[in-house]
Amino acid sequence: VQLQASGGGLVQAGGSLRLSCAASGSIFSINDMGWYRQAPGKQRELVASITSGGRTNYAGSVKGRFTISRDNAKNTVYLQMNSLKLEDTAVYYCNVDAVPRDDIWAHTYWGQGTLVTVSS
Repeated sequence: VQLQASGGGLVQAGGSLRLSCAASGSIFSINDMGWYRQAPGKQRELVASITSGGRTNYAGSVKGRFTISRDNAKNTVYLQMNSLKLEDTAVYYCNVDAVPRDDIWAHTYWGQGTLVTVSS
């Protein structure tokens, strides 16, 4: 299972960005999908997650500003980020809990990370 993230970039504070992460390969099923981020000098933290049934969970710092969604037909998860703040600057990683076709157990997969830089 491979994850390809895209959509990062440089944006001014108050602006918006949309991240995408597509899962590909020999996939039987995908359970939870999510986004994490890691700012310089800080630990990686959960930003948002979404279950296969569409139930969402957000970090308190992004609630009301970010929206996570998924397209199950495309094996893709999105993160719409609005009202971006300087403190949102980080490398964003997508995370997928998936069962490969040649396995019976779910495994956790990570995307390569995409940099989001918010400027003043």
